[in-house]
Amino acid sequence: MILLCVVLASCTSTKSTSSDAKPVTQLDGTWELNYITGPRIAFQGLYPEQKPEVFFDTKQNLVSGNDSCNLFSSELKLKASAIDFTGPMAMTKKMCMEGQEGQQLFMSTINKIDHYEVSADGKTLTFKTGEMAMMRFTKK
Repeated sequence: MILLCVVLASCTSTKSTSSDAKPVTQLDGTWELNYITGPRIAFQGLYPEQKPEVFFDTKQNLVSGNDSCNLFSSELKLKASAIDFTGPMAMTKKMCMEGQEGQQLFMSTINKIDHYEVSADGKTLTFKTGEMAMMRFTKK
């Protein structure tokens, strides 16, 4: 009886761990923004020089990237599909004349994100607030 309980408990925890680990490791690498909600300006007009990117390193528990001008980095805060960008974030302060509205929109939007989804093919990352898609990225 005890052996049966131990075997069942180990199967349950192994199942949970492997299913939780897959989505987290799918984040690893660089993702380029291709959609952001809200602006009335065309996407290309928001980011005329460079599209924002996000880089995840789940082994080091870090997230970094750029808002199309300035670089940022922070501790990666994940729990299942929940993600939090509201903590302390290191950021450069370059003056970039082109795309200032896009930079501000990117940073204000990323602070609203509460969870993410990676597509089944692993090529699209969507940041969401509630059920609303706020940002979409393509794997580079």
